[in-house]
Formats: sequence, structure tokens, C-alpha cells
Amino acid sequence: MGDAVTCAIAGQKTPNGYYTLDRMLKTFTRQGGQLACCGTCLDARGLGKEHLIDEAPRSTMDELAAWTVEADQVLVL
Repeated sequence: MGDAVTCAIAGQKTPNGYYTLDRMLKTFTRQGGQLACCGTCLDARGLGKEHLIDEAPRSTMDELAAWTVEADQVLVL
């Protein structure tokens, strides 16, 4: 979490040939993946809904906990 919320910032401009994380996240959700951004992390970085791709809604720790309980596997880095 933390700085990972910046991956969902809309309209990223990179040089030709480079990937953009917002595009990668959109592809992930089109293929059935669920995505959400930590509200506390967004607030700490001054980011609001208007900065994010539509596919990355603001979320809560309660939702993260629910997803963790429902998951077959959880990856921790």
C-alpha cells in the first residue's frame, strides 16, 4: 500500500515504448481483477478520486480485511 496508490493515477505520460501502470491496472480489472486504493494512503499523498483511474476506487481497511479472509492465498512482500 503506501506509495502504491500512485500507480492508479490517471493520465500517466511516459516516453514511447515504456509501460504505464494505470494502463496495466485497467487491463487487470478488465480480466476480472479487483482493485482498490487505501483511503489513508490516498489522503497522505493528497490524492482524491479525481486523480485516479475509474477502476481504482477509494477503499478501507475493512474491505482489505474482508478480501484477505476470502482469498485462497495472500502474498506479503
